[in-house]
Amino acid sequence: MARILVADDEASLREFVERALTHHGHQVVSVRDGAEALHALQEEEPFDLLLTDIVMPIMDGIALSLKVAKEQPDLKILLMTGYAAERQRAYNLEDLIYDVVPKPFTLDEICKKVEEALQGSEQASSPVSTKDLGLPDHKG
Repeated sequence: MARILVADDEASLREFVERALTHHGHQVVSVRDGAEALHALQEEEPFDLLLTDIVMPIMDGIALSLKVAKEQPDLKILLMTGYAAERQRAYNLEDLIYDVVPKPFTLDEICKKVEEALQGSEQASSPVSTKDLGLPDHKG
């Protein structure tokens, strides 16, 4: 299967994602922030996918994605965030990333999104979107 780098400063989420993807047959390396991710990406064995949170200390997921896309343009990138404003920050990255996955997500949701990104399918269930999918607008 694929070799995946997971970067998230929240230990419980990082472990949840790592276990889920390992259970689906992937080799997973997890790190706490963007700086650790950059170090891991310099290893000899390449990664197939970077799955990174947007909000992290030291180097956030946006800065990490920009650097990685420049240095490793073939590496697929998925961003994760629980903040609508952070999804909006990813707007200018649409050509560099596969998608932004809103938190919280289920095991099935993250595994499905990872598989779509790895396949590079043009027929993904939804295109890259920075739209806030939170509470519906109430008019009236």
